[in-house]
Amino acid sequence: MSEESSAESPRDGDRGSVHTDDPSRDRKHTGRGSAEDGGAPEPEDDRASPADSPATPDVRTAAEERDGPVSEQDALRALAGDAAQDDAERSDALRAGAIADSIAQRLNADASGIRIGTLALFNETVRFGGGFHTGGTEGPWPQLGGVSVLTMDDAEITGHTELFVQPDGYDDALEALCHRDLLVLTGPPGSGREAAAVNLLTESMALDDGGEGGCHRILRPAALLEAGWQPPVRHAGYLAAVEDGPAGAQELAAALGGPGAVTLAGAAGGTAAQWAAVAAALKAAGCRLVLTGGHDLALLAAGGGDRVARRTLAPADPVTIVERRVLGYRPTTDAHADLQALLERTGAVGALREQPAARDADRLAAVITAGGDVAGEVARLRDPSEQVRAWFDLHRGPEAVSFALAAAVLEESTYLTVADAAVQLRTRLAAPEPAPPDLRFGDRIGHEQQWIRLELPEDDGSPAGAPRVRFRSALLGQAILAYAWNALDGRRDAVLGWLRRLVNHQDLEVRARASVATGVLALADPHYAVHRFLREWAGGTSWPLRQAAATALGVAGSRPETAETVWELLHEWARGDSSAFRRRLAGTAANAVGGLLGRTSPERAVAVLRSALDRQDDWGTLPSVAWGGVHLIHQGQAATLLDAYLEWSQPQDLSPMVVKSLSAFVFAVSRPYEQPVIDTGDTDRPGPPGVPVLLSGLPRHRDRLAELWARALARRPVQDSALNALHQWIDEYAGRSPGALDEIGTLLVSVARRPGRHRERLLWWLAAWARDRDRPSADAAHVLRVVERGS
Repeated sequence: MSEESSAESPRDGDRGSVHTDDPSRDRKHTGRGSAEDGGAPEPEDDRASPADSPATPDVRTAAEERDGPVSEQDALRALAGDAAQDDAERSDALRAGAIADSIAQRLNADASGIRIGTLALFNETVRFGGGFHTGGTEGPWPQLGGVSVLTMDDAEITGHTELFVQPDGYDDALEALCHRDLLVLTGPPGSGREAAAVNLLTESMALDDGGEGGCHRILRPAALLEAGWQPPVRHAGYLAAVEDGPAGAQELAAALGGPGAVTLAGAAGGTAAQWAAVAAALKAAGCRLVLTGGHDLALLAAGGGDRVARRTLAPADPVTIVERRVLGYRPTTDAHADLQALLERTGAVGALREQPAARDADRLAAVITAGGDVAGEVARLRDPSEQVRAWFDLHRGPEAVSFALAAAVLEESTYLTVADAAVQLRTRLAAPEPAPPDLRFGDRIGHEQQWIRLELPEDDGSPAGAPRVRFRSALLGQAILAYAWNALDGRRDAVLGWLRRLVNHQDLEVRARASVATGVLALADPHYAVHRFLREWAGGTSWPLRQAAATALGVAGSRPETAETVWELLHEWARGDSSAFRRRLAGTAANAVGGLLGRTSPERAVAVLRSALDRQDDWGTLPSVAWGGVHLIHQGQAATLLDAYLEWSQPQDLSPMVVKSLSAFVFAVSRPYEQPVIDTGDTDRPGPPGVPVLLSGLPRHRDRLAELWARALARRPVQDSALNALHQWIDEYAGRSPGALDEIGTLLVSVARRPGRHRERLLWWLAAWARDRDRPSADAAHVLRVVERGS
């Protein structure tokens, strides 16, 4: 219970130095009451404070201003005011916390997990081809007509054509091949483009009653464009597959117009005459050819003119592919229902939506047909580690890598935001160029970036038609970041410099997402991350960097294997000395425990806050600790925090720890709750927006709050800010929360019944607010009557 001094005297005017920016509010909380305001002089605080005397303004250097308040007056003023920095901190912390929640849930709750790490990272490289089946024969290839070709046997052709699912646009591609003999068929790796090509060849030749020469693979596609090329076998079908990635297209580009980068400019170097010569040679020999590849091939074939038919493959539905491969063309109703139940039960449908490549559907169908472990195959399919390793093995150029990393950091952002960030990273990864590069990331998303989708927003406040970048799998972004950080050794400095720039971005959403990305990087090796960049950021003078470090530590500490390391670090930072750098480290620690870490371990979070607050005469950490407490309350940990404030202020004297604790409490009851800008799906809401959580949750914590309110209202210099907060509760917030005004009345009755002058003080101030000349308060009058009757 509160202990008060028996020696009291009327207070003559305002001697506290804590003000708001509202002059009329200052007048209401200062000076003697007049006849109009209620008549009687106000009861003063129970004990005088040296801080009541007017203070001479400090002369402070620019560096000290950046370091934050270090004196009692500066700290209390920072809490009482609505400074621009407070708003920035609050907005950043809310946004970063919401995004961190979402990402941590993906990392920790997904059943498939992420296997990428320092142990799995350097396993044997995974490679895959671009077709529906891998096929092929090892060893030397036969030479026919001076060109390396490989004849397809009946088993390989049957494997491609039996139970084949025709994608949309297949008939149009078949007609084009029959008319022009040369078809360039493009699509992303694994889309089934090789199987479609074989079916197109066999069907087109069957329609002409030809094809006695069989089907052959051309093993070096660039040879087609050499002068004098002729099909080595007449009346045959030919498949030439351009390897995905720069290497395959580079050779074809050189054959078209000389060596050079595979770009739109390089594609323009090809001549229609070269393509026309190939088409003429095919026609003369009664042959047809399908040239398959990815986005680069589409660019290179653009100069082929009318003699070349060009089609982009529309991927077939992966679930339909599984059904056809398992059930055939005419399944029974029961067999179809059993297969559907199996796919749903094992999560195969969701896995195929995340990775819709035809090769993955074919592999899953083979496991089902063989009676294998379907759940295990689904888990393998959903695990992004193999997919990420294979992709980075194939795509090493700065254009592809930069967009993949930008999407991993800024997933859910609009395309233009991600593309700009990718351009900035590419500048760091590539050699300087005399002119801006012609980068068109959107054209490549369906090919080399097929794990990414562009989705139009749905009533999310985005500009109309602004697509957002999303991965097909929730885990891919984190897997990409982990792989790039651990494997791309020569690019680590560039990636880190780029992230540091993003966490200082003008767009708060970009800053928050980049901060979370740094936490994902720290998961692999927290010790390295701390000494490489986190400690520097956490102790720096830049608020965005400190917020980024706090968010990153929250993400890194959310995993069991790294949690203990992170907690030990935060305790060490909180207990540091009073130097400016160590003070900022302590403030960052207090900020960090108000998020994800505080939700899961509130007692440890409170211990960090106490260490950061109890720093003798150093007041510089008070704002950070107060904010950390607010965020702990928003994480649903109000009871733990209020118990701590009660313990820390138990002496009820004028010691720094008591004043700091009560000041942090008053700050917490003053901050209205704002819904996170990004919905994390958490159904345990702290209360209605615009109302302090401790007001909307007052019935759950009434006894704790009554004691803390009594202590705060009875002690200068906290008393002034406590009166401001109580007035706001009654006049501004109570009307936004049903039943809140009656709860306030019950609370104040409990305060008024305590020994001392609590009742007299409350009645004086309630009467003053109720009878104010400029803004009389009916709610204050109502609470006044409740307190008079109840106490």
